Amino acid sequence: MNVPNVLTLVRIGLVPVFFVVFFLPVAWANEVCTALFGLAAVTDGLDGWLARRLGQSSRFGAFLDPVADKLMVAVALVALVARDPGGWLAAPAAIIIGREIAVSALREWMAEVGERARVAVSIIGKLKTIAQMVALVLLLYGEPVGQFPTWIVGVIFLYLAAALTLWSMAVYLRAAWPALSAPGAGRGAGSP
Repeated sequence: MNVPNVLTLVRIGLVPVFFVVFFLPVAWANEVCTALFGLAAVTDGLDGWLARRLGQSSRFGAFLDPVADKLMVAVALVALVARDPGGWLAAPAAIIIGREIAVSALREWMAEVGERARVAVSIIGKLKTIAQMVALVLLLYGEPVGQFPTWIVGVIFLYLAAALTLWSMAVYLRAAWPALSAPGAGRGAGSP
C-alpha cells in the first residue's frame, strides 16, 4: 500500500458518501456533492502524478485507478439522470457510460492478446475526461453563479464530453482493428 493507492481507495470511498448526500433533502446537498466530486477529480490527477513522481506505480494501482474514475463518473451521471430524467441528460449519460464499458472490455481483450499498448490513453481521451469533469461539476452545482448559467453550460460540456467520448472510442477501435480483425480474433471465452 502506498500514497497513490490510498488516494485511489479514498476516491472509491467517496462514492457512497456522494450518493447519499446527493439524495438528501437539504439545501446544501448540491454544494457538498460538487465538493466531493471535485475532490475525487483532484485526487484522480494527484494519485497518478504521485505514482510517477515517487516511483510508486503498481499493478494494483493501474487496475484500481480507472475503476475509481469510472465508478464516480457513472454514479454522478446516474444520479443526475435520476433527478432530471429527461432525454437531455440521459442520452449523453448513456453514451459516456456505454463507451466506458466498451473501451474497458476492449482494453481487457487487447491485454489478453498482448496488444494493450495499442489502446493506451490518447489525447482525445484526456480531453474527454476534462470536458466530462467540468460538465459534472457544473451540473452537480446546478445553481447560477451571478449571471453565469451553470446548468446550461454544464449541459453543453456534457454534450462535448459525449462527442469526445465517441471520437476517442473510434480512435481506440481503429488502433485495435488489426488485432480485432486478425484470423481467430473472434475465438474467446464467449465463442463456440
